[in-house]
Amino acid sequence: MEGILVLLVLAVLAIPVLLIVALVSVSGLKQRVRLLEESQEALRAALAALASTPRAPMRPPAAEVAPTPAPPSAPAPETSPAPSSVQRPPPAPATPPRTMQAAAPAPGRVAATAPPPSEPQPPGVVEIAARVVKRWFTTGNVPVKVGMLVLLAGVASLLKYASDQGWLTLPPELRLAGVAAAALAGLVFGWRQRAQRPAFALALQGGAIGILLLVVFAAFKIFGLLPAVAAFALSVLLIAGLGVLAVLQDSRTLAVLGVLAGFLAPIWLSTGSGNHVALFSYYAVLNAAIFGIAWFKSWRVLNLLGFAFTWGIGLLWGVLSYTPDKLSSTQPFLLLFFAFYLLIPILHARRRPASRRDLIDGCIVFGTPLIAFSLQAALLEGERLPLAFCALGLAALYAALAWWLRRREGSPVLLQAYALLAVGFATLSVPLALSASATAAVFALEGATLVWLGLRQQRALPQWTGLGLQLAAAVAFAIAFDGSPGAGFAVANAVFMGGLLIALAGFASAWSYRDAGRREPALMYYLWGLAWWCGNALQEIEAFVAIDARADATLAFVALSGWLAAELHRLRPARALALTTLAGLLAAIPLAFAQSAAHAHPFAGHGVWAWLVFAVLGVRSLVCLRAGDDRSADWAQFAWWLVWPVVASLFCLWLAMHFELALGWRLMLAVLPWLALVAASIWRWSWLSAPRGAGFDAYRMALQSVLFAVIAAWWGTTQFAPGGSAPLPWLPLLNPMELAQLAVLALAAQWLWREAAPAALVRLRVPLLSLAGFVFVTVVTLRAVHHWGGIAWDDGLVSSSLAQTSLTVVWSLLGVVGWIVGSRRGQRMLWLAGAVLMGVVLAKLVLVDRQHLGNLLGIGSFIAYGLLCTLVGYFAPAPPRADAQPEEDAA
Repeated sequence: MEGILVLLVLAVLAIPVLLIVALVSVSGLKQRVRLLEESQEALRAALAALASTPRAPMRPPAAEVAPTPAPPSAPAPETSPAPSSVQRPPPAPATPPRTMQAAAPAPGRVAATAPPPSEPQPPGVVEIAARVVKRWFTTGNVPVKVGMLVLLAGVASLLKYASDQGWLTLPPELRLAGVAAAALAGLVFGWRQRAQRPAFALALQGGAIGILLLVVFAAFKIFGLLPAVAAFALSVLLIAGLGVLAVLQDSRTLAVLGVLAGFLAPIWLSTGSGNHVALFSYYAVLNAAIFGIAWFKSWRVLNLLGFAFTWGIGLLWGVLSYTPDKLSSTQPFLLLFFAFYLLIPILHARRRPASRRDLIDGCIVFGTPLIAFSLQAALLEGERLPLAFCALGLAALYAALAWWLRRREGSPVLLQAYALLAVGFATLSVPLALSASATAAVFALEGATLVWLGLRQQRALPQWTGLGLQLAAAVAFAIAFDGSPGAGFAVANAVFMGGLLIALAGFASAWSYRDAGRREPALMYYLWGLAWWCGNALQEIEAFVAIDARADATLAFVALSGWLAAELHRLRPARALALTTLAGLLAAIPLAFAQSAAHAHPFAGHGVWAWLVFAVLGVRSLVCLRAGDDRSADWAQFAWWLVWPVVASLFCLWLAMHFELALGWRLMLAVLPWLALVAASIWRWSWLSAPRGAGFDAYRMALQSVLFAVIAAWWGTTQFAPGGSAPLPWLPLLNPMELAQLAVLALAAQWLWREAAPAALVRLRVPLLSLAGFVFVTVVTLRAVHHWGGIAWDDGLVSSSLAQTSLTVVWSLLGVVGWIVGSRRGQRMLWLAGAVLMGVVLAKLVLVDRQHLGNLLGIGSFIAYGLLCTLVGYFAPAPPRADAQPEEDAA
C-alpha cells in the first residue's frame, strides 16, 4: 500500500509539469506547422511560374560538346573520322527531366529556397567527457595507461586484503628500520647522481636526511626506542652531514634545510627539563657552524635564518623562563651570540664580489646590537647606570670597527653603518645616565635638525643619525613613561609635551623629505609622526577625561586632526593628508556606536558638542580638499555621507525605545535616514554632490550601491521579524515596518529603471524585484496569521494549518494572476511563471497540505486551488505564442 501511495503522489506531482510541457510543445508545433505551410505555398508558386514559362532545350556545358579545333592549314573535316581516342559526349536530351525543370529557376525569378539549416549546437558536458575518455584510451602509450590503472587497482586490493588479514602488523623497530634503510639507499643514490642530475640529486639527498630525522623523532617521541641523548646525538650527526653535503656540493638549499632542522631539533626532541645551558650550548655550536660556512660561502639566507632563530628563541626563553638567578649562566651566551653576528656581516661583505662589496646586510648589522642591547637591559632589569656603561662599550666597539674598516678599501657602507651605530650608542648613553624623560624631546628635535641638514648637504650619514636620534627619543620616552598621567593639567604637562615634540619632529622630517622630492621617506616620517600624535592624544584623553565622555572627546580630536590635515592639503596637496582626513571621517562611525554604549545615543551628554565640532570641521575639511585632484578627497566626501545616516539611525532607534514603541516602529525608524538619503541621491543629487560638485558625480553609482546594499540587508533581516505596530493596531501593508519595506522596493524599482543603475543589476531587475515581491507577500501572509490568527512567531508558525492554507490561497492567487495576465497580454515569461507557481502549489498540496485534510482549513486549501485552476482554464486555457509581443510593445 505504501508503494502504491508513493506512485500516486508522484503521478499527481507530475501532472502540472506534464501539462506545462505539453502546452509549450503544442505552441512550438503550431509555429513549425505554420512555417512549413508558408514554405509549401512559396514552392508551389515557383513551380507554377516555371511551368508557364517556355524553356530552351538544356545544353551540356561547352567544355563537353565543343569539337576539338583543327589546325589552320588542315582541310575541312567532312570525311575525316574522329580519332578513336577521343570520346564525344552523348547528345543532350531535348527536354530536361522534371526534376531538373523544377530545380532550375526561370530567368528573372528567384527560386523559393528551404529555410537554412539550424546551426549545430555546442557539445554538452557528457559528450565532452566521453571525448576526453576516448582520447585518453586511444592516444599515447595506451598499454602503460591501462596497465597502471589495473596495477593501482590490484595493489589497492592487495593492501586492503593484507590489512584485513593482519599481515601489516609489524614491530615498530622493523618498520623504522625499513624506512631508515630506504632513506639511506636514497641518500647514497642521490650522492652518486650529483654529477649527472644535480637538481634531482640535491632534492633526493635533502628528502632522505629529512626522513632520517623523522625516523629519529619517531623512535624517541612516539615509540620510546631511543634515549634523549642518543636521539639528540643522531640528530646533530645528521644535521652536520647535511651541512657538509651542502658545502661540498655548493648547495644553498641543503644548507638552509640543515639550519632549519638544526634549530628545530631541540624543540621536537625536548624533554621539558628546561636546561637552558644545554640549549644555548647547542645553539652556540650551530652558530659556530654557520660562522664557518660564512667563512667560505656568502649565503645571506643562511645568516638570516640563524639570526632569526637564535634571537627569536632567545627572546621567547627570556620572556617565559628567565629569572634573575640565571644571569651568570645566561650572560656569556648573550655575548657569544652577539660576537657571532657582529662578525658574520664582515665575513659576508668580504666574500662578496668587488663590484658589490658596498652592499651590507642591514638586518643583521643593525638588528644585532639593538636586540642584544634590549636583552641586556632585560637581564639587568632596567638598571640605568650599568646600561649606560653597556651603551658606551658598544659605542667604543663600533667606533673601533669603523676605524679598522677605514684603513681597508671596499666597504664604505659598512663603515658608515658602524660609525652611525657608534654615534647612536654614545648618544643613548647620555639619557641612560641622566633623566630619560628630560632628554626625549631634545633627541627628537636634534634628529629632525640633522635630517634637514643632511638633506641640505646631500649626505646620508646625518640623515641616518637624525633617524636614530628620533628612535632614541621614542625609546627614552617609553622608558620614562610609567602609565600615569603627567603632573599638571590636561595637555599642559611634561608627558604630553614630550610626546607632542616627538610627533612634531616626525612631521618636520616628513616635510623636509617632501621638499627634497623623496616621497617614500616622507611618508614613513609622516606615519611615524601621526602615530605619536594620535597615541599621545588618546593617552591624554584616557588620563584626564571621564569614562562616559571619552568617546565624545575622541570624536572632537579626530575631527580636529582631519581638519588640520585638510588645511595642509589645501596649501600643499598630498595624498597622505587627504587619507588622514578620510580616516578621521570614517573613525566617526565606530565612535557613534561607542557613544551610544556610553550614554544611550550619540547626542547625549557632551556628544551634541562633539558632533557640532565634527560637522563644522568636517564641512571645512571637504572644502579644503577641493584644492587637489586626488581621489581620496572624493572618498572623504563618500565617507561623509555614510556617517550621518548611521548617527541618525542610532538616534531614531533611541527615540523608539525611549517612547516604548513596538519592534516594527524601531525597525522603521532605524532605516528611515537611509531611505531619505537614497531618495536624495535619486532626485536631489546636487544636494549630495556639494562641496565637490561635478567632480563627485563619478561616485554617484558607488554611493547608491552602498546605500542600497545597506537597506537591502535591512530588508532581508526584517523579513524574520513579526513587526508589531503597538500602540496602533496591526494592519497588513499599513503597519510601519511593511510600509518601510514597500518604500525599499519602490526606491529599488525607481533606481533600477534609471540610467545610473549598474548594468549587471539592470539585466536582473525584473527577476530580482519579482522574487522580492513574492517573498514580501509570503511574509506578509505569515504576519497576518501571527497577528490575526494568534499563532506564536516561532518555528511552529509555518507548520500550522492556518499558515499553510493561507499560503496556498495567496500563492494560488498570484499564480492565477500571472497565468491570466500573461496569456491575455502575450507575455510568455509571465505566463510560465504563473504556471510554475501553480505547479509548486499543487506539489505543496500533495506533500504538505494533505496532512491537514482532517480539518476545514486543509479542505479549503484544496477547494480554493481547484476553483482557481478552473478559473484559469476559462480565462487562459493556452499559453501565449512565442512570437507574440506585449501590448505596449505592439503599440
